[in-house]
Amino acid sequence: MSNQFTAGAVVYARNTAKVSAFYAEIAGLHITHAEQDHVVLESAAFQLVVVAVPARIAATIQVASPPQPREDTAIKLVLPIASIASARVMAPSLGGQLNPPEREWQFQGSSVCDGHDPEGNVVQFREVAP
Repeated sequence: MSNQFTAGAVVYARNTAKVSAFYAEIAGLHITHAEQDHVVLESAAFQLVVVAVPARIAATIQVASPPQPREDTAIKLVLPIASIASARVMAPSLGGQLNPPEREWQFQGSSVCDGHDPEGNVVQFREVAP
């Protein structure tokens, strides 16, 4: 794990292993540190820390199967990825989902698509145009 601070975010999860695996595979983040209560994922410019929700709170959280997007939050992660099409195919095997191609849009030279992780946290993926 680097001591150099990078931009980052924290995601709270009931299942840190499953949520961490989703972000590692879909966004190409590398797991640089893992303990029972948190996992650190990094790229050269970003750090995502997946933190275990305390047991007393986790017991009150229901995650549907398949997970339903939780859109009633003020913040949405935005992550660069190599291919939205590839991520769309890969996401279900990791417990998440990307919206269908007809819901993609263009923004600042990127193709953009929302999706959600295995616990329903909405995330935006951006594929930079060549």
